[in-house]
Amino acid sequence: MSVSGFGVHTAMWAMEWTREAAEFAIPEAARHDIDFLEITMLDPENLDRAHTKRLLDTAEVECVASLGLPLDKLPTNNPDAALDALKFAIETSAAIGAKAISGVIYGGIGQRTGKPPTEAEYDATARVVEKAAAHARRHGLLYGLEAVNRYENHLLNTAEQAVALCERVGADNLFVHLDTYHMNIEEKGIATGILHAREHLKYIHLSASDRGTPGRDNIAWDEIFAALAAIEFKGGMAMEAFITVPPQIADALSVWRDVAPSRDEVLTEGLGFLRMKANQYGLIAG
Repeated sequence: MSVSGFGVHTAMWAMEWTREAAEFAIPEAARHDIDFLEITMLDPENLDRAHTKRLLDTAEVECVASLGLPLDKLPTNNPDAALDALKFAIETSAAIGAKAISGVIYGGIGQRTGKPPTEAEYDATARVVEKAAAHARRHGLLYGLEAVNRYENHLLNTAEQAVALCERVGADNLFVHLDTYHMNIEEKGIATGILHAREHLKYIHLSASDRGTPGRDNIAWDEIFAALAAIEFKGGMAMEAFITVPPQIADALSVWRDVAPSRDEVLTEGLGFLRMKANQYGLIAG
């Protein structure tokens, strides 16, 4: 079980993963020599598993699955429903050939109480994550916990908190998933989260500070890649830019304006910039 190379989040082409979205995005990924797609699962019940897997296999593109739980099915307010939703998403991910499932799969985007997280919330979250990670392991999947900013979730905002939950649960297929957009908000230094996560870090979103084109933003990219090189990072690097965002996600993520002039700019200039930096710091071959 491992994820490596360069990937792109499917929000580049379509947020809702329909047959039409798969037929558009997967050949595009192959055309741009992308190693894997991160397929977001807003609606896993209606995802055509066989169709997606067939297209991925034909294009020789690997995949990772990601999602956040519905706000009425959280470990903290409805643990049985949360676990059922996660199990179904895990089974769907395995069926399309995913190597991992990750994201806010310990809670939901928009999960906030207006107060600091409590031990009772962490206990409830850990219990569901432990069972979900075990289910993922039975299906041959890694299970990632993404630290996101305080405006999207109040449980895991920093690498330190994500590491703490990983170690609390103790499952060998659990890993930390970081995101440069969120780190730019929450970490004391842009590279601090990477250095803290170290052996737990298996996946990172390389996201611009405005969720647009990497390199046309204010992320300290040299610090990010130097830190990844320092920990000898071997995991997956996924560019995440929100070019196509449906209303329900736009509200949760506060993305209401265009973050880049075109998809082509992000895929050529942005992805090219990230590959150049990864090569410069010895993370990929030239």
